[in-house]
Amino acid sequence: MSYAMNSSAHDQRWDARLWGALTVLCAVVFLDALDVSMVGVALPSIQSSLGLSTSSLQWVVSGYVLGYGGLLLLGGRTADLLGRRRVFLTALVVFAVASLLGGVVNDGTLLIAARFIKGISAAFTAPAALSIITTTFAEGPARNRALSIFTACGASGFSLGLVLSGFLTELGWRYTFLMPVPVAIIALVAGLKLLPRHSGEERATGGYDLIGAATITGSMLLFVFAVVQAPEAGWASLRTLGSIGGAIALFALFIVAELRVKHPLVRLSILRSGHLVRANLGLVILFGSYVGFQFVGMQYFQNLLHWSALQTALAFLPAGLLVAVTSTKMGDLADRFGTTRLITIGSFALAAGYAVFLNVSEHPSLTTMIIPGMVLLGIAFALSFPSLNIQATSGVADDEQGLASGLLNTSGQVGGALVLAIVTAVATSHGGTVTIGTIRSSFALCAAIALLGLAIAVVGLVRGRATVQTPALAEEAGGDDVKVLEAI
Repeated sequence: MSYAMNSSAHDQRWDARLWGALTVLCAVVFLDALDVSMVGVALPSIQSSLGLSTSSLQWVVSGYVLGYGGLLLLGGRTADLLGRRRVFLTALVVFAVASLLGGVVNDGTLLIAARFIKGISAAFTAPAALSIITTTFAEGPARNRALSIFTACGASGFSLGLVLSGFLTELGWRYTFLMPVPVAIIALVAGLKLLPRHSGEERATGGYDLIGAATITGSMLLFVFAVVQAPEAGWASLRTLGSIGGAIALFALFIVAELRVKHPLVRLSILRSGHLVRANLGLVILFGSYVGFQFVGMQYFQNLLHWSALQTALAFLPAGLLVAVTSTKMGDLADRFGTTRLITIGSFALAAGYAVFLNVSEHPSLTTMIIPGMVLLGIAFALSFPSLNIQATSGVADDEQGLASGLLNTSGQVGGALVLAIVTAVATSHGGTVTIGTIRSSFALCAAIALLGLAIAVVGLVRGRATVQTPALAEEAGGDDVKVLEAI
């Protein structure tokens, strides 16, 4: 059920409550995004404090990615079946407990386990939160504005995570884990009061596809594991090839199961929607390339230029600030210009931003490289991230909003792991040593990946114009694209 925005006094009071609920959802997605990036600056301090080896240290990051990316589809479907509000609040409790655990443990294995649990909780809160928005706000300007604010908060959390981590690490690395705890508790209390109870939302519609859930989750976990481990184990190693082979086999079993079961985890026909597929590919490229760029950028600033953690964090500040400041405007821009146009412009800015960083040297210029490059990347995220979310969920039935959002979030996380591994391999290709040359090659790879995203966006723009010019033929080809074109 979706609520339209009206102008009566009663509805205005209800609108205020809805925007209060949106604030709760935004706070949680901000925390989820922070956890993806905030731990990065604190890793050297964690390693020194807990005596972790380099191979063990990587799992402080990878554990979160494995939990998040591997279980997102299951999280989205669970929200559809058990109730979005219930799943969201339960996962938020788990998030708070895992954050507290991570901040007090003195054992590396327990810390990695806490990160994995936090990733699992995010795999349930993220799609549940997004589907709460898309089933609460009426499709059109109200939903677009809500989605733009929501996704901008996620992008801001990811962009500002390094900056905040730089400040907190100066006090102690444990604060990067403990800081989210009180915020999560406040969000939980507010969510209990503000999150709407839709009629019938708590009833499960359909059944559980346990085979599908097990095979797709196993496939995602094995695939992400293979990508994360490949730089250390080798892309041609038995462990990497075996993991990738296992992931492919499980994915094939998943496809067979989805074609046979009565209530599939993923209705495969949803992938016939061109706009949804392009949105997922777009997020793979946007998020994946930036994760790779951010990792290599930290190596450049800290290891080659010998900047402090705080200086490195502040270098990324322009991008994060730009996303945060423009967040409330993206819905209006989507209404006026359409999501496809915004994604195209954002994709161009993304490629241009990476291209600016091809001028890396031992004495970088703030005015000609760092600030302009970060501003362009901020523009790219501000335009593309909300637009991709709006595009991926437009025209999708309420009972599959969790599925659509789960697919989108999964694309982002798996894309991040995949591109990070490839970019890292390029950065360490000189005998395992990061040099100015390998840094430049890594940034060039990010730019090339961004150009691929621009090409996909242009295809969507051209097809959209062609469909608008021939609506009758488009209706015969499939109604989903027509509905989306009407929305964008």
